Amino acid sequence: MAKKDTKTLSLESARRLTSRALTKSGATRANIRYLVESIIETERQGLASHGLFWVPIYCAHLRCGKLDGQAKPEITRLSPASYRADARSGFAHPAIDKGLAKIMPAARKYGISALAVTNSYNCGTLGIHTARIARGGLIGIGFTNAPASIAPVGGKKPVIGTNPISMAVPDEDGDVKFVLDQSSSVIAKSEVMRHKTEGRPIPLGWALDPDGNPTEDPELGLKGSMAPAGGQKGFGQGLMVEVMAAAVSGAMLGSQCSSFATNDGGPCNTGQFFIAIHPQDFSAGLFSTRLNDLCSAITDQDGARLPGSNRAAQCARIDAEGITLKRDLYERIRECTK
Repeated sequence: MAKKDTKTLSLESARRLTSRALTKSGATRANIRYLVESIIETERQGLASHGLFWVPIYCAHLRCGKLDGQAKPEITRLSPASYRADARSGFAHPAIDKGLAKIMPAARKYGISALAVTNSYNCGTLGIHTARIARGGLIGIGFTNAPASIAPVGGKKPVIGTNPISMAVPDEDGDVKFVLDQSSSVIAKSEVMRHKTEGRPIPLGWALDPDGNPTEDPELGLKGSMAPAGGQKGFGQGLMVEVMAAAVSGAMLGSQCSSFATNDGGPCNTGQFFIAIHPQDFSAGLFSTRLNDLCSAITDQDGARLPGSNRAAQCARIDAEGITLKRDLYERIRECTK
């Protein structure tokens, strides 16, 4: 790709640009603080389809009223170890931020705690939130539902979203041993969206057209359905996520909420669910030993690695080189600052 077709930003420049675009579009600074840091961290990890790519969409949704940038999340204490956060049709991030601050100390005290988030919006990279739990010395498990884009095996009509699940596991040094973060589809829907925006075909097997046939056309894939990972197993995982993130939290089902990608419809009002576990308590102090043995059984094999381990290398590279994005995307974000 020619250099003139791209723009490279330092992390701080990307942070300032994103903050200005969102506040100019109607969000309060308090509501975007954790969101912006999550976007930048996502870019650091090399996950471009979940980072700055979404900023013009967020801004459009703020401007058209699909997303309330002024909403103040409401936290309800259900028990000493369980909380509910109502995002009130605003960003998921401030609700998650306030909720995690409640459940993490509760998990250290009681062994396990949980947070349901309702009436929220796209939570970005789910693993960002579970990794935050893990850095607190806890196992973090997260679920988030999304607008329907996966049909049941044998059917053609989408019922559930790409519905990722994530687990982040702490190490002994206050950091993360590994992060699992995987959608219920073969690939995240935002990758198909990015291919459409950039005018590129998608690999066969990523998505199905409206008639249920595999397609390389991202536009047909977005009109049809995403292919579930592992067939019925991927759909089953997504169904589990739908129960936890939507039914348990009281959020909208994926089949009932409006799209993350368009301005049509009202607030998305999807949901998330997080569990924090204090592993040393449950393991009678053996957790670190067992975990290290488990991880060694993987990493001692030539060519094998822990999930998410390549993201550390991406962070080091992008910290040094900056974030490179398509100039068209950069200009669209810049337009949002006016």
